[in-house]
Amino acid sequence: RRRRREVRSRMELLIMETQADGCRALAALDPGASFAVDTWERKEGGGGISCVLQDGEVFEKAGVNVSVVSGLLSEEAARQMRSRGKSLKAKDGKLPFCAMGVSSVIHPKNPHVPTMHFNYRYFEIEESDGTKQWWFGGGTDLTPTYLNEEDAVHFHKTLKEACDKHDLKLYPKYKKWCDDYFYIKHRGERRGIGGIFFDDVDSPSKEEVFQFVKSCAKAVVPCYVPIVKRHCHDAFTPEEKLWQQLRRGRYVEFNLLYDRGTKFGLLTPGSRIESILMSLPLTARWEYMHTPPESSKEAEILEVLRNPKDWVH
Repeated sequence: RRRRREVRSRMELLIMETQADGCRALAALDPGASFAVDTWERKEGGGGISCVLQDGEVFEKAGVNVSVVSGLLSEEAARQMRSRGKSLKAKDGKLPFCAMGVSSVIHPKNPHVPTMHFNYRYFEIEESDGTKQWWFGGGTDLTPTYLNEEDAVHFHKTLKEACDKHDLKLYPKYKKWCDDYFYIKHRGERRGIGGIFFDDVDSPSKEEVFQFVKSCAKAVVPCYVPIVKRHCHDAFTPEEKLWQQLRRGRYVEFNLLYDRGTKFGLLTPGSRIESILMSLPLTARWEYMHTPPESSKEAEILEVLRNPKDWVH
């Protein structure tokens, strides 16, 4: 708060506010459950707060984490960034960095309530000549077990409205980026029906990008909570629950094999593994050669995952 005018400080406050707003909204939806609040410190610098609700009436597992860490970038993490086109000039092989973000994954019990993920983050690196590189990243995306077009339209329209406040080109650009990023290559399908995703954003200015990220973070609760309220008491069959478990298996495959945030966390010395793997569901299933019947509700969602749709036009 002493440096409240600095974007870095305002981003730190924003991620904490986003965590608080998210936890309050989830607690209101699942009043019988409670969050385990876990504050942790990293000996290399920084720490975080993990808030995880587990085995509630509405949510099987819902976590909202914040972390603010600093120190020296590991060689593996620096190599990962350079592979994305970052020109990082280290001094004696050392790159001081600061990274902060809020991350959440929500796995509901009812297969008619979609899984939702969001993450908003800021990264800063000091190079050998003292100059600082900075960038923002983030996104919000939806992973339904069954397709509900009304839900999909509401989710995407809410995110589009947040983007449109800043530039009408942002939603279509980041919607496509989301569809491309959450692609499970070995399955030939997306993880879900998308949303928005962006990374390495460092223009037009730090203030403008921060305001955009703030709008996206404020859209998290209104884009998702109405969907949960609409379906959390829907009836479902054992067969529908089984399909949810199989789709969660795909979720795990993406997160462990492709997700950039998971990889970065695992490559950062002193990182908190429990918080990184909070994104994994409490339960999931893998059946050998499972194929849903043609023209079934299960086949319907697969079609959309293989061929992303425009939900807002």
